[in-house]
Amino acid sequence: MKRLYSLVILAGMAITFVVLSALAQEANAPDPKVREQFVALAKKFDDAWNKNDAAAMSALYADDAVIVDDTGPIQGRDAIAKHFADLFQNVHFSDHVVTVDAYSPHMIGTGNEIWWNGKWTSTIQVKSGDPIHSSGYWGMVSVRQGDIWKCQLETWNVTPKQ
Repeated sequence: MKRLYSLVILAGMAITFVVLSALAQEANAPDPKVREQFVALAKKFDDAWNKNDAAAMSALYADDAVIVDDTGPIQGRDAIAKHFADLFQNVHFSDHVVTVDAYSPHMIGTGNEIWWNGKWTSTIQVKSGDPIHSSGYWGMVSVRQGDIWKCQLETWNVTPKQ
């Protein structure tokens, strides 16, 4: 009888753990409509990267946006446009895919700012070299300008090859 009682308590604890875990995940889950907007926005980034289109890339950023990359901060949409124009003259990107984290995006304050993150992969080819497959993680804060979301702050890394 004592063993049966212990098993019932353990089963109850296991069920409680599963239910609480599911509730915690549900509480962290983003609004599906907002998530859909950001998955579509990620697709715009992919399209611009894959077309090596500096104008399309820079159009996704706010006027005072900042990108922090491996060369340091790039501040303002004009500097960002120049950065992408210079980059695309020397490097060709293809097969670029952004994956939005399952729990992104996350509202900040009143909902006119959102932070989101995920993974990226791409094939990168410098004019004089062979294609290299690269991947990493990214994080971004986006701001609403009217009905359009623009990148305010972006940072990313490259996952080291093993």
